[in-house]
Amino acid sequence: MALSGDERATVRDLLAEHGRTYAEEAGIRLRDTPQPLYELLVLAHLLSARIRAATAVAAARALFDAGMRDARRMRDATWQQRVDALGRGGYRRYDERTSTQLGRAAEFVLDRYRGDLRRLREEAGGEPGRLRELLREVPGIGPVGADVFLREVQGVWPATAPYLDGKTLDGARRLGLPADPAELDRLVGREELPSLAAALVRAALDRHVVEDVEEAHARRATRA
Repeated sequence: MALSGDERATVRDLLAEHGRTYAEEAGIRLRDTPQPLYELLVLAHLLSARIRAATAVAAARALFDAGMRDARRMRDATWQQRVDALGRGGYRRYDERTSTQLGRAAEFVLDRYRGDLRRLREEAGGEPGRLRELLREVPGIGPVGADVFLREVQGVWPATAPYLDGKTLDGARRLGLPADPAELDRLVGREELPSLAAALVRAALDRHVVEDVEEAHARRATRA
């Protein structure tokens, strides 16, 4: 199916207004190396709670600023140190349970993958469905957390792309875009898929994102 100019314009406006990945917001320089992959796992864990994304991002930054940037340092931190860092990020509603889960998850990642989530990818053979299953074995990572991780990691794990789950497709529908991963994949370069996925999730969660895109359309029409 041919893609319309309007669809391409919508995607360009969406990326311009809201195309920053959640990893970027949390200060994660995502690469296919152990530390940033672990940091992304922590962020996915925090984003999976019923809490504002901005709060989850702030809590991730606070944990990382406190030195808990890899599984070993997260495991070796005390329960109270994790609670305190989460609190500094505003993650207070779930701080005590999450501190426990983060400690257990770090122990699991060290025991199962020696702290390197590339081993998880190898065990899954890079297959997205199997990756999702293995991620859900990590304490505190449920379906939402697994989807967050895979949406963001597809830029450095290209075999998982395009990873555009139900939440991203909800956002596409709200914006009048095709709710089909293959068609959305054709609207951007592969390197932009994580940004597109994050922006579509924001559109699904916040009507103001849709309004921002509509306003960008209107500005373009006025200039034309």
